[in-house]
Amino acid sequence: MKNLLKPFLFGIGASILFVQCSPQKTEEDSATETIVVEDAKTPTLTMVWETPETLITCESVLYDDSTGTIYVSNIEGSPTDKDGKGSISIIDKEGNIITQEWITGLNAPKGMAISNGKLYVTDIDQLIEIDIQAAKISNTYPIEGAEFLNDVASHDGKIYFSGMNKGLLHVLDGGSVSTVSEGNALLNGVAVDTNGKIYGLDGSGLKMINSDGSSSIINSTVTGGDGLIILDGGNFVATRWAGEIYFVSGDGETLLLDTKDAGSNTADIGFIPEENLVLVPTFMKNKVVAYKLDY
Repeated sequence: MKNLLKPFLFGIGASILFVQCSPQKTEEDSATETIVVEDAKTPTLTMVWETPETLITCESVLYDDSTGTIYVSNIEGSPTDKDGKGSISIIDKEGNIITQEWITGLNAPKGMAISNGKLYVTDIDQLIEIDIQAAKISNTYPIEGAEFLNDVASHDGKIYFSGMNKGLLHVLDGGSVSTVSEGNALLNGVAVDTNGKIYGLDGSGLKMINSDGSSSIINSTVTGGDGLIILDGGNFVATRWAGEIYFVSGDGETLLLDTKDAGSNTADIGFIPEENLVLVPTFMKNKVVAYKLDY
């Protein structure tokens, strides 16, 4: 016990001596002391898988969280030509193509949304309604004067969709189509949160569109955006078609991915929330690429 106690007492004595000999903090020292806070984590994307290159001119990807099905709209021609070449494919969560031609005979299908067992997709100047279980078109809604209908979002039985060239936001509600907002600068991406707040991407950036049709800018850097995903905590993922993906938050924006030099587009993205997977239709590269989002 004597041998063990000696180094222990020596340690205590050395500590006391160190404290006594150390310079004491003054009020001035305490006032100028800086607390270092670690920087917030930088969001990143990491590639997980990609499909075969058979999804010709794939423009939009949509994940159905009720079934785990992923739908892909394929233009297979010009985005404005009524050529009947467009189609919708089904892929799985590992990037395998399950059904290449699930729905055919469309023209230039773009954005998609699901509501009450129906898949809605824009097709140049009309909104197409597809009965998912029957795998066939169940209704069409021609939009007078439309030239380039684009993205689609759903909330509480309402289907919102953008008329890009005209800068309009439309809504299908109870079988009737009306215009929610006008005067937007090439409105493209549209998303609606769980509270019914509508967000859009246009030439002015990321905006919130109010019920009276007015809007307020959330981010003015990501202009001319295409795909839009709403995350938790007031965060977003937004794309520019040319090949850029951004993480947007209240602190600004972070460029997550830039594939412009590779000629790989980033069109109307989808998202698998339980896996934090961003699903990217590459348009001219004819495939969907999945990236793990870490933020």
